[in-house]
Amino acid sequence: MSADLDVRRPASAANGDPLPPHPFARDPDDPDALHEECGVFGVIGLRDAASFIALGLHALQHRGQEAAGIVTWHPESGFNWERRFGLVRDNFTKKSLLDLLPGSIGIGHVRYSTSGRKEHTDLRDVQPFFAEFSMGGCAIAHNGNLTNARAIRRELIAQGSIFHSGSDTEVIMHLMARSIQRSIPERMKDALRLVEGAFSIVAMTRTKLIGVRDRHGVRPLVLGRLGDGHVLASETCALDIIGAEFVREIEPGEMVVIRDGQLESHRPFEKITPRPCIFEHVYFSRPDSVLGGRSVYETRSRIGMELAREAPVEADLVCPVPDSGTPAAIGYAQESGIPFALGIIRNQYVGRTFIEPTTEIRNMGVRLKLNVNRDLIRGKRVILVDDSVVRGTTSRKIKDMIRDAGAAEVHFRIASPPTAWPCFYGVDTPERDKLLAAHMDVAAMERHLGVDSLRFISLDGLYRAMGLPRRDPACPAYCDACFSGDYPIPPVDAEAEGFERMPEPAA
Repeated sequence: MSADLDVRRPASAANGDPLPPHPFARDPDDPDALHEECGVFGVIGLRDAASFIALGLHALQHRGQEAAGIVTWHPESGFNWERRFGLVRDNFTKKSLLDLLPGSIGIGHVRYSTSGRKEHTDLRDVQPFFAEFSMGGCAIAHNGNLTNARAIRRELIAQGSIFHSGSDTEVIMHLMARSIQRSIPERMKDALRLVEGAFSIVAMTRTKLIGVRDRHGVRPLVLGRLGDGHVLASETCALDIIGAEFVREIEPGEMVVIRDGQLESHRPFEKITPRPCIFEHVYFSRPDSVLGGRSVYETRSRIGMELAREAPVEADLVCPVPDSGTPAAIGYAQESGIPFALGIIRNQYVGRTFIEPTTEIRNMGVRLKLNVNRDLIRGKRVILVDDSVVRGTTSRKIKDMIRDAGAAEVHFRIASPPTAWPCFYGVDTPERDKLLAAHMDVAAMERHLGVDSLRFISLDGLYRAMGLPRRDPACPAYCDACFSGDYPIPPVDAEAEGFERMPEPAA
């Protein structure tokens, strides 16, 4: 860790104003938005690796906007580590990359916390993490969430371990330290066999780049090639930005170890039926990514088509709630024959701190970021297409804006089933009692939001849009726990703290 940690505020534009947000970034101030935990990226065999990593992390910025970090290794300076609060582009300049992060191997991470200190982000929680083992140094970056991390942490502390962060990723490092295996990959296998949960990991030693995915394959991880180098990334859009060729996905339960241009594949875990996260297709992944062999954009468009078949309504316009509702709205309009229109315009240049957040400004809420195209909306029957409803707070504000603009009718169509259960696998979901669908049926939600109609795509409809005839309750193809309450991985820590899963169906 040769580089000092920098806790300065994120850089601003030349005139002192904050830079505009990343175009695919989730709004961290939106109480009705779900947030992915993080994105990971790693390269080996590429000169100035940090430059490629910064570009890859920029493409993954939608997966986390709280902080970013990069670790590299160089024969002269050893391991080099930079972690910063804020966006990638605000912190990782050319000078910091080339001067502080030399080397042809490295990994990076963008973060939105679902574990650790939520009330106050601490640089100690920002990844990648680095540790020295008896056989050399290792850095790790993790996307996902370990469902038994707190239980393991308590046990390790009781046995004398000292933790420096609140992140579950540090649990993996401590378990590796206790392994008696003679190589970093073997120690990582030992550690990961002891944990439960979702993880897609990139790690590095002086000479190896390692990628590993949990046996359910909940979170994505892909492999790419660029010249003689290899790339690991959370999504294919991060390969595209550096011109890398997509090779394949890291398979559920697979570990790859890349050294000297050669890739080894290992299977350290018991094989089970994979359950990748279906919400990656609905919301989290960028629309220009390919996930599970499927274009995310095309899948979202097909979700909109299926939604139009399941929940038709007479209307004049189909309008997306920017930006994540756009592909589904296009599909809905195409299937229904109702014109698509941009009835709501998003201001891409409103940062979190562009103006002092007084009470009056806070009360303006959504209007700071979204504005209604009044001349288009006035007198029209409007269908608003959004990706999800969580607490309902933002949906009510958007409805009010559309009503105030003179809409004759407001109909909400949601491109996912009702979100009634929290996620424990790397998504920042509110507690169950704060989820609108956990204590209201659709009719009650419709009245609560004050709309003329509210309809969600059915779970079977979502599976049809994914190319399957329906959801098989005995063996679902995806993790859909946030909709169904069917958790493929036991939420050990949450259950110890009182969370109750849906009872298992009678045999």
